[in-house]
Parts: sequence; structure tokens; C-alpha cells
Amino acid sequence: MGASDMGRRGAFPAVAVIDGDGVMIGWTQAAEELTGYPAAAILGRSVTTLLLPGPAEDGYPEPGGDPARAGLVELRRRDGGRVVVRAEVAPLDTARAGESWLVSAIPAADDLSGGTGSLLESLISRFPVAMAIWDRDLRCVWLNTAAENLENVFPHYHLGRSLADPIPGLDTGAAQDAMRRVLADGTPMIDREARWTSPDGSQECTLSTSLFRLEGMDGRPLGVCSLALDISHSRARDRLALLREASVRIGSTLDVRKTAQELADLAVPVLADYVTVDLSEATLPDAEPLQRLAATEVSVPVFRRAGVASVHEGIPESLWALGEAVFVPPDSPFTRVLATRRPHYEAVLDTSPGGWLGQDPDRARIIHGTGMHTLIIVPLEARGDILGVAVFVRNSNPAAFTRDDLLLAEELVARAALSLDNARRYTRERNTALALQRDLLPRNLYGGAAVEVASRYLPSDVHEGVGGDWYDAIRLPGARIALVVGDVTGHGVNAAATMGRLRTAVRTLSYLDLGPHEVLRHLDRLVAEDSCDLDQAGATCLYVVYDPATRRCTMAAAGHPPPAVVAPSGEVTFPSLPSGTPIGLGLGAFESHDLHLDAGTVLALYTDGLIETRQADLDAGMARLGTALAGASALPTLEGLCAAVIGAIVGDGPAEDDVALLMARTRA
Repeated sequence: MGASDMGRRGAFPAVAVIDGDGVMIGWTQAAEELTGYPAAAILGRSVTTLLLPGPAEDGYPEPGGDPARAGLVELRRRDGGRVVVRAEVAPLDTARAGESWLVSAIPAADDLSGGTGSLLESLISRFPVAMAIWDRDLRCVWLNTAAENLENVFPHYHLGRSLADPIPGLDTGAAQDAMRRVLADGTPMIDREARWTSPDGSQECTLSTSLFRLEGMDGRPLGVCSLALDISHSRARDRLALLREASVRIGSTLDVRKTAQELADLAVPVLADYVTVDLSEATLPDAEPLQRLAATEVSVPVFRRAGVASVHEGIPESLWALGEAVFVPPDSPFTRVLATRRPHYEAVLDTSPGGWLGQDPDRARIIHGTGMHTLIIVPLEARGDILGVAVFVRNSNPAAFTRDDLLLAEELVARAALSLDNARRYTRERNTALALQRDLLPRNLYGGAAVEVASRYLPSDVHEGVGGDWYDAIRLPGARIALVVGDVTGHGVNAAATMGRLRTAVRTLSYLDLGPHEVLRHLDRLVAEDSCDLDQAGATCLYVVYDPATRRCTMAAAGHPPPAVVAPSGEVTFPSLPSGTPIGLGLGAFESHDLHLDAGTVLALYTDGLIETRQADLDAGMARLGTALAGASALPTLEGLCAAVIGAIVGDGPAEDDVALLMARTRA
């Protein structure tokens, strides 16, 4: 039975008697079991045979001195090993032995436990801090229950195991250096945080460790006591915080590339040192088809880079810039992830010869050059479609990815994939609606002899998509001109298609040579009788007819803002029109209003996207429009005037709603 077992089972202490000259004159069986020396081999020998070094070098208490001494002492066993004991030395004066000393010793580990069933052992075993004692060879000689429970993550928490013992997948070099510094100078090390992963990568924990030197009765170092607190729960909170942040930061816009970049930016450096988000061409419909790019037997264009982030300035890990095609070997983790729809996880990146990197020398060069050592590839999948892959790599962080990291990466990617899919669907529908809108709007406006015309159309960049704004200039008999601007309620393909139907209907009614209020009344009735009923919402419209022979301008509005009239002097007015009801309600309550316009007068017809914002109502917007028109009225061309008005009101940023602007300068 070993000394440790003996102490744990409650055996008697080892007892020896030493005479005044430091010679062993008494020895018990427990002392033999503790040191390995039988009585015949130790009696008559100096106590220095056992001490490393011991009190004998400094002399034992003299008579009349301290009646007893106690403390930690390191003993040399017969087999060459060492054992740290708590020794108590008491004076002994008998007729047979003369002046002598009685020494009792128990292993330090058993002294800390206090014996089986003791209160101290119970307290220490339940203490949530992992406690361990390491001798001068950094060998574990005692540990409590909390430390034993961490052995799966930190296998050196094992009696008799040294920190220097090699265990594959575990590097204790920093811990050894720290313990040796504490042994050397005695300065405690407080609250050193380190992340440990089990050799098989199945578990990980973050420990906050403190180290203290243990000293003998003579003040010399015997070992180190370590206290380690598992603070992995803090990492769990960090992960939850990261997921909460992901729900806010990822998908902030309905832009595919911005969403991909948001995922990369969020994961660095919390999860990885380098992250890429590569998307398929189906997810980036506006990019050049990858099939047109040249492929080889070992390099195939599969993705386009949509997002990339790194802890290193300049992103030295990336072979491809944003927007460029990403080539991969046909047989690689990237293609297997696409085929299986399952993530690829390498706690230790395999860079050995013969692997898939042998087919990809450029990627292998970057991996070796930047120190990449652990890899996760997760498919971006949403609603049954594979949108691309997200790649997570570490090179500065020495810790390998764990299964917990893989779960976190999968959760982040799943959230990003839904946002990417929403952005992709929105982009696809918006592009379709925008193409339809542009095809249905007039391409070559011409005002004939009546007016000079210019126009602008700005699609919105909001989540609802392209709306149903339109404008038109229709030449009528007698050199007259009809100017029209309208706005269909709603957004998307349906709104654009409805806009096209309304524009066609207005053109048809215009050829009947009806008055403005009659055109609107017929249009209202047609729409009200239509089964599509404009999504039960309707549309607004402003219809203006100008006769250059009489300079008479007749207009009617169906729930639409009045035009701005810019006199040749630069004065801007807004005529008071009967507002009328929106198109589609079937009420037909419209009236015409006549104006006399001087030659050179500018009419500005617009939709509410130009004047109405979330911060300002129509009246405030019309005031801004009047100011912009007055300030730019001296510009020689209508094209310049249109550009100046849009720049003054909308600026360089996206419009909150679709904007249609039609300007006409009258001619005599």
C-alpha cells in the first residue's frame, strides 16, 4: 500500500525517533511504508539520509528552545522518489534514549484531506475550485474532487502525472513555465485565464488559474498549489450574446452582398480569425455566370466571394477579392459540403502530403504561410436551396475549434442563410419589377411644338421594392400635349404591371380627345370594374392638357398633389386643384381646373415620393420643392433643372419611395 493510500484509509502516521546527534534510533512500520526503508536499513544512520534538505542542515531545536515544530518537509524515498509530508517534531527525554526527538509524519495530501470523513475533507471535496498540489518536478501529488472532474479536459489532473508528460493534442508548455517561475521566485500568479480542449476535441473549458508556492519549515520550495476556477459559463454567455447580436446585425438590409459581409464581420474575432462567405451564382444573379470561366481538372469555379473578414490587416489569407470567382478542387471539403449538405470539421487541419491540398498548391501555400491550423466549413442552406458555404479558420488563436464552436458556427450560418435567402428573393423580384417598370415607362419623351420635356425616375431602395410610379407625354390633335403622372399603391411586380395597364388605358382615353376630368372618370370606372381592383387600394393620377395656341392649361387630379408652376420670373406656385378621389373607388368625383401660362413657364409634375418622407408631410415637402425649383429656375435646360431638383431634395442617398418627376417648359 502506497503512502497516499495509507493516508486516505486513515492509517497511523509514520513515527521515528532521532537522538541529539541527528541519528535515527526509532522506526515504525508506517515509516517503512512511507519511505521504503526497513528499520534495519535506516536505524543508526543520519536523518540527512531522508531529508532533501531538511532541518538537520540547520540544526534541530536546542534544549530550551521551541518545545515543538511542525511544517511541510520533503523526504527522499529509498527508490529515489520524493514525498512531501507534514512533520511534527517534539522533544523526547527518556532514560534510555536521553535527549532525543519524536518525529511523526503524514503525506501532505492526506494532511490536507484531514482523514476520511473529516469536516475539512468534506469542505475541500465540495469546494467548486479545482485544487491540486504539484511537487518540484511538477508532478501531481494531491487533488480535490473538483480537479478530478476536470481530468477529461485537463488529463494532467491525475495523481502521479507530471505536467511534462506528453499527451497528444495538449500543450502544457505555458503552464509549466508559469509553475517554474512561481517555484523560482515565490511570487504568486493570480487569475491567469487559459482555454483547454480535451485531446479528442469533444469538450472544452476556460479556467482561471492561480498558483502559490509551498514552502517547507526551512522556507525552501517544496512544490506549487494550483487553484483553478472553471469560467466556461462566461463563454456560454458570450455565445448567447453573439447569437443575440446576430439577430440584429445579420440581415439589416435586403442586399445579398451586405448580408454575407455582415456574417463575416460578426464571426471575427469572436469565433474565428478568418472567415469567408462564398455564394453560388444563383444567389448572385447579377454576376457573370461561372460556367463561362475556364476550369481545369484540379480547379473549378464554384462560388463568388461575397464576404470576407480577418483579424489581420489586408486579409493576407484570402486568395480572391470580393466579387471574384472562387476556384476549388473537384474533390475537396468544399465540394463534399455541397454534395452532402453537412458541415466539414477539422479540429487539426490536415496538411500532410497526399490530401486534397495536394491538388491546390496556392491554397496550401497560404495555409502554411499564415499558420491556419483548424477549419470549419458550413453550408448556407435555406428552404431546401444551397446558397453557398461559410468558411471559418483560426491562425492567430492557438486553440483548435471544438464541437461547441461547430454548433455556434452552424447556428450563425443558419440565421445568415435565411437572411440571404430573403435578400435573394427580394433582389430577384425587385430586378424583375424594375425591368418591367422601365420597359413600361416611355423611353423617348417628345413634347412636339407645345412643350420641351424632361423626366427622371428613381426606384426606391426600401424593403417593399419597386413601386408603380409612371409618367407620360401624349401628343394630341391641334399641337396640344397631354402630360400625365401617376402612382399605383403598393410595390413589386404587381404594382409595376398595374402601372402598365393604367398607362395604356390613359393613352387610349387620351386619343378620344376628352377633357382631363372625363379621362379620369372613365379611368376610375374601368379600374373599379376590373377584378384586380388594385389590391383594394387604388392609384393617384394628375392629368394635364396644354394648348400652345391659346396658352390654356387644363388639369384634373385624382387624389394626387398639384403641379408646381414656375413662372419665367422664377416665382413658384402650386394651383389649388379639386383633389378628387383616387382611381379605383368608382366614385367619379373629378373636376377640371384652367390656367393661363406664359411662354417659358415650367410645369413640374411629380409623385409623392419626391415630397413626402417619414420626417416631413406633404406641405413641408412641397415647400422644399418650391425652394429647389426657384433656386434652379435660371438653369438653361430642363435636364439640368431636373437633376438640380433631385439632388436638392433626394440627394445621393436612396429614396424612401419611388420618385417620378416630369417637367415641361411651354412654348408659344
